[in-house]
Amino acid sequence: MVMKIALVHGFFTQWGGAERVLKTFSEIWPEAPIYLLAKDQKLIDEFLPGRIIIPSFLQDWPGMPAGRKYYLPFLPKAIESFNFSDFDVVLSDCSSFEKGVITKPPTKHVCYLHTPTRYLTRDRDEYLANASIPLPFIGRPVVRAITEQVRKWDLQASKRPDYLIANSHFIAAETKKYYGRTADTVFFPPVDTSMFEIADKTGDYFLVLGRTEPYKRTDLAILAATKLGLKLKVVGGGSHLDELKKLAGPTVEFVGRVPDPELAGLYANCIALIHPQLEDAGITPLESMASGRPVIAYAAGGALESVLPGVTGEFFQEQTVESLVAVLKNFDVKKYNPEKIRAVALQFDAKIFKEKIKQIVESQTSH
Repeated sequence: MVMKIALVHGFFTQWGGAERVLKTFSEIWPEAPIYLLAKDQKLIDEFLPGRIIIPSFLQDWPGMPAGRKYYLPFLPKAIESFNFSDFDVVLSDCSSFEKGVITKPPTKHVCYLHTPTRYLTRDRDEYLANASIPLPFIGRPVVRAITEQVRKWDLQASKRPDYLIANSHFIAAETKKYYGRTADTVFFPPVDTSMFEIADKTGDYFLVLGRTEPYKRTDLAILAATKLGLKLKVVGGGSHLDELKKLAGPTVEFVGRVPDPELAGLYANCIALIHPQLEDAGITPLESMASGRPVIAYAAGGALESVLPGVTGEFFQEQTVESLVAVLKNFDVKKYNPEKIRAVALQFDAKIFKEKIKQIVESQTSH
């Protein structure tokens, strides 16, 4: 009997690590329908062409998907609105609400968890302090009350998956801390190492990439490179791009979002990747390593599980310009062996990831 599987993701409105994982799931099960809270059709056409896409009722609401933050109270109902009674397994790619889908026996729910919902757990205080108010007569106490109700739902929803995969040991610890639940297993998100290769000759620039949002801390790389007069290429776009440009000196170049083939070239020819943010797992260090290039990473989060000091890169201990500058001053790229760096990245290859996911999903249908 052919196993019927459904894939679940939240908002497909950007291209990032979670979206890459969803794409990997869809490559394993190309016939599986993909259930979304809402979507940006241009991104669907670019990254998931030909797939069966089923958005929730939120898709047709005013201002969606860009205005989703205004619909926070309705997100739990939206994710619970899907009917999975015809499926053997539901596989959710979860950064927030996806773990809350409702399944009934014999349907099994396998959840690949990127993080406990950040703005309801780790970043809750910051979120409340900076909450955008959609209507002038709604004050922060109302936002706080709504957030508290959704937080209680989120905790309840964390108990629903039959099998929980954490994307790093860091997230496994966060899951235990905030949800009181132990992950069933842990393994990193995939990197398609076939997309990257070692260059014959490298360039004279450092690289930093990611959406230009505050938590990515791209500002640290820009300020450090400007202070030391080092060439830095900044890849990616986002809502704070103009602010970052104001921090940059003449040695910093903003190249925007680039297609994967061009990105592979930027990796292969850089001196090293600067990874200044705290990431739950972190794909960009692995992509750099797959290109044989070392990583200078903030010593926190998933980077601690992929970057090997002295072998694939170095850590800076404090998330400050001064700490990063100190490492850059003493950084000697000649001490790193590109082949050894790439060998570490190969342990995280997408083929290995796909095999692990398939084994887990298939094991659930045999219970």
